[in-house]
Amino acid sequence: MKYTKQEILAACNKMSQNTLMETLNIEFTEIGDDFLVARMPVTPRVHQPDGVLHGGASVALAESVGSAGAYFFLNSEEVMIRGIEIAANHVKSVRDGYVYANASIIHKGRTTQLWQIKITNNDGALVSLVKLTTLTLPKK
Repeated sequence: MKYTKQEILAACNKMSQNTLMETLNIEFTEIGDDFLVARMPVTPRVHQPDGVLHGGASVALAESVGSAGAYFFLNSEEVMIRGIEIAANHVKSVRDGYVYANASIIHKGRTTQLWQIKITNNDGALVSLVKLTTLTLPKK
């Protein structure tokens, strides 16, 4: 089934209800032909003890947007997506505002997909660079 860009964003935000994505206030904001963007507010809820964004929250944001992208770009309601490997390099700290995760597909295979997710701050500066590999499984 083919979805419009607005339908995909609405579906991503709806499927986030009652999940970690809702807990972290992740909001899907933009989609293109080969990318998906989500944002997350940086507040004390996602800080590590010294008051900056926790790397684990960044990785959760990255996996959320990459996995959602894989699901919708494969254009099939008959599959499940699972992250099977994730690696992150954190290069800048953030204390407040928003971070934006832009997931772009590098390899779109039937079984595995490779994503690059760039997390940036309000000024567009790189905060984290993440590589995510996803696996496509048939729904049972």
